[in-house]
Amino acid sequence: MSNIKFVKLVTGETVMGTYSEEKNVLEDVALIQVVPSAKGIQIAIVPYGFPFEEKISGSIAVDKVVYEYVEVPSDIENKYIQAKSNITISSSMPGTNLSGAAQSSDKVVDLENLFKG
Repeated sequence: MSNIKFVKLVTGETVMGTYSEEKNVLEDVALIQVVPSAKGIQIAIVPYGFPFEEKISGSIAVDKVVYEYVEVPSDIENKYIQAKSNITISSSMPGTNLSGAAQSSDKVVDLENLFKG
């Protein structure tokens, strides 16, 4: 079972992070933003400390979480892992969106890559 959590905070922000049971915090926190585009919407994954931090890091206490999504969408989870580790993960079903319909693979955007030199 994955320890990556997809949650909504008391601030209303939607974030992903790696749950540390020992510390009872989310670590390596990334902010998930919905970005409108001409083709509909895209999901942006940025460091929570953006624009002052360029890497996914930091921690948030679990008591700041008001909602935990039951399932972490695999395409968003894969992009989160890629963003924090620079490891590209191949999907077993490329071109599948959250509802299972075909889509282009550019719906989830890792904005952190824009800052890497």
